[in-house]
Amino acid sequence: MLVCIAALVLGQKMNTLTPKEVRDGWQLLFDGKTTKGWHNFKKEGVGPGWQVKDGVLTSVDPATAGDIVTDEKFDWFEIDLDFNLTKGGNSGVMIHCADTEGAQMWYSGPEIQIYDDHGEPGAQKTGFLYELYDSKVDSTNPPGQWNHFHIVIAPRKCETYVNGVKYYEWQPGSKDFWEREAKSKFAEMPMFGKLQKGTIGIQGDHGTVSFKNIKIRPLKFKIQ
Repeated sequence: MLVCIAALVLGQKMNTLTPKEVRDGWQLLFDGKTTKGWHNFKKEGVGPGWQVKDGVLTSVDPATAGDIVTDEKFDWFEIDLDFNLTKGGNSGVMIHCADTEGAQMWYSGPEIQIYDDHGEPGAQKTGFLYELYDSKVDSTNPPGQWNHFHIVIAPRKCETYVNGVKYYEWQPGSKDFWEREAKSKFAEMPMFGKLQKGTIGIQGDHGTVSFKNIKIRPLKFKIQ
């Protein structure tokens, strides 16, 4: 049975949804062919530094790529994506970004870090919620190999998994969250972490990084 399941997963084409994923409410955020559904932060269209080739979205020229965000806004969701860094690469996935305010996405949107820290002491490693939550484990593959994020954003518990390993959990707007925020650089950002609905962002201005199989499943909750 396990062999059969593995064969099915390996046999799935990139940037597609299985019939079960469709039934479960998953949606593709990247069609494998274009940058449709994305735009540069506070701009129209996507910079030429982002290119799509062989089903992979890559920031090939950080100077002309810039940060991109989804056209659509999301509140609660789970998102899956695969990413591949070059040596020394740096990027991140941000949630609940205010696409109309602030000089940068991270002024409002908490960031799940993507970074080849190459042993740098005190580095914000891949999978960390930047300057807020970290992990005692490191399940990342080295630069040049694909890694997988599974991120759950829900009102009472958010979770981050790297290559199937859970890193941490946190609650938006909780006392613990704001205590950590107060000790970070984000304390100076009035919009940081305040939104319960916003765009999803990907950093493209820090180095070469590639993405594929970006998919999202909106979650519904009744907030008391």
